[in-house]
Amino acid sequence: MFASLATPNYRRYFTGVLLSNVGLWIGRTAATWLVLVELTAGDLGAVGVLTGLMFLPALLLSATAGTLADRFPKRTIMMAAQSVALLDATALGVLTLTHTIQLWMVFAITLIDGVAGSLDSPARQAFVSELVEPARLPNAIGLNSASWNAARLLGPGLAGVLIALVGTGPVFLIGTVTFAIQIWALASLDADGLQPVARPPRERGGVRQGLAYVRSRPELMVLLLVGFMMGNFAFNYAITNPAMSTYVFGKGPTEFGVLGSLMGAGALAAALLSAARARPRLRHIIASMAAYAVVQGVSGLAPTFETFALLQVPLGLTSITAVVTANTLLQTALDDEVRGRVMALWMLFLLGAAPVVSPLVGWIGTAFGPRATVQVGTVSIGLFCAALVAYLMVHEGVRLRLRLSARRPVAVYYVAAPTEPR
Repeated sequence: MFASLATPNYRRYFTGVLLSNVGLWIGRTAATWLVLVELTAGDLGAVGVLTGLMFLPALLLSATAGTLADRFPKRTIMMAAQSVALLDATALGVLTLTHTIQLWMVFAITLIDGVAGSLDSPARQAFVSELVEPARLPNAIGLNSASWNAARLLGPGLAGVLIALVGTGPVFLIGTVTFAIQIWALASLDADGLQPVARPPRERGGVRQGLAYVRSRPELMVLLLVGFMMGNFAFNYAITNPAMSTYVFGKGPTEFGVLGSLMGAGALAAALLSAARARPRLRHIIASMAAYAVVQGVSGLAPTFETFALLQVPLGLTSITAVVTANTLLQTALDDEVRGRVMALWMLFLLGAAPVVSPLVGWIGTAFGPRATVQVGTVSIGLFCAALVAYLMVHEGVRLRLRLSARRPVAVYYVAAPTEPR
């Protein structure tokens, strides 16, 4: 489960990423609370706009960011992006402490932060292949997801407690320390210990080449669609959880943070189990998506806060199992020359529709009540899961078969005809 941590470079990188992710979740939780409670009178539409602005740059810049990650040093890109995140957190903290913060300022800083994140994400995901040898890549991908979800476990809970103790402004400033540590971790990596990767020639059409590569691989399209549905229709917790905890159950910031921590506990378990799984399979994705739809539907009907909170654990487990398994299958099927561009497409599919979906979910909550925001994920993921199963039953060309391979740890097959594996 923790084999990749034996590699010194990856161990240092993992530590920095874990702390940076904690800071990210602390900041997101604080920003949501700031908009929902301190700057508006419970305006879910404003929270939806905030969430959309977090991810709008991913829609606009992911393809370009992937090309940059393939052509330029990924470590440099990440250090620049983390520096912007540090400055943004500092600005939010100072403006909140001086009582000069306004809603439009939160939106503007969040948009800038989203631009930095859209550049950071493809480089961060693709950089893992340079930190560990190929045999440990699936494990490293799983541990990366574990760090993200450990942050989900710690970040919202810490933010809720800290907001209650010291206020929203200082919480943003605490997050700046974590970004500084990540910058130091990246700067201190041993360059001689990095794995060599092939870089594409610097020519026009890099984005089109990445798209053509994906179109030629139907099994990759299936995985990207899984990311699209889960990222945009299942991961609306920044809207559903504060709405349910505050306006359905009448709870405060501490309980709101607890919801994120409980979901993070399930998500962390999913990520660790995925890291330990030697052979991820498509059936793991389908089963976890179906289970997610059922649990989400039940949580939307929960009669008490305690019931709703406990259901966050299986929600985190099922949703992250689907996403991590899809991510692992995708990364282990890619060639190094296009890794950055395809992972940028992954982030585009995973987050790109959020600028449209998140405000829509916020509007649904305003029009039909907070419980309706929860059922958006139930209906959309349930229908997609059924459609995916039906599609795979009649389209042999996208069925995935996995087995150990000498060339890469997991070889991905599609069987449109009895051909050699891709």
